[in-house]
Amino acid sequence: MLNFLVKRLFGLLPTLAIVAVLVFLFVHLLPGDPARLAAGPEADDATVALVRTDLGLDQPMPAQFVNFFVKIAHGDFGLSTRSKRPVSTEIGERFMPTLMLTLVSMAWATAFGMAIGIASAVWRNRWPDRLGMTLAVSGISFPAFALGMLLMEVFSVKLGWLPVVPDGSWRSYVLPSLTLGAAVAAVMARFTRASFVEVLNEDFVRTARAKGVHEPMVVLKHCLRNAMIPVVTMMGLQFGFLLGGSIVVEVVFNWPGLGRLLVDAVTMRDYPVIQAIVLLFSLEFILINLTVDVLYAVINPTIRFK
Repeated sequence: MLNFLVKRLFGLLPTLAIVAVLVFLFVHLLPGDPARLAAGPEADDATVALVRTDLGLDQPMPAQFVNFFVKIAHGDFGLSTRSKRPVSTEIGERFMPTLMLTLVSMAWATAFGMAIGIASAVWRNRWPDRLGMTLAVSGISFPAFALGMLLMEVFSVKLGWLPVVPDGSWRSYVLPSLTLGAAVAAVMARFTRASFVEVLNEDFVRTARAKGVHEPMVVLKHCLRNAMIPVVTMMGLQFGFLLGGSIVVEVVFNWPGLGRLLVDAVTMRDYPVIQAIVLLFSLEFILINLTVDVLYAVINPTIRFK
């Protein structure tokens, strides 16, 4: 297993290098002049030229590309063209709010989605199954931004139960996490149901029932571990989905996280911040997949790493 981890960690380097190249090319193809935006709307051409030189944007594209790679190799993402602060500082201040929102959303979505999926599989083609799958389809179909505005209108504006903007309390997480996790809970419910239905039809499950094992024990002891292997894979993918989906939710709820920072950076053509956040999201997604591979051995010890 140690050899597997070492190989996978070294395998991250080419992937991150490719992502870095794509990010660099993408942000430099965006329309607009970041130097003029950084200088301000009333700056003259001479001031804009000075700002462009200060940002290194007057250099040829290959030279900018080399400087970019050399800096990120040393962990230096430069200064934000918008705030003039180190990019690492900007991201450090916004990282924890996004991480906490993602974890809270993933926790409730996984628990609720798996419970609905297991109940739908056990009572297949009966009313719990129909109700659960109806909720799942609704959760997948409803857009996150529309759900967020609807929840805010009802529970914050009309009823006044929850804050409209984040106030640092646990109540601030309720509406954003519900909005962010709704689609994930729906996907988890459908995927868990499909996995459990397949396992429930296996011979060892029928044997356990024939021996008189109670149905809750059959589900928890004989089915759960075997059905969890594909579900864990989906959990990893959905966690990555949450990181990307947090951008829309953070804008709707004015959440002080990385998603909101990325939107502001794109608006202001803040190249260093855009590049750093996209690279961070890519690294997180790769590490999540690595964690999922390791969890396979915990759930099913018969799996061996090669």
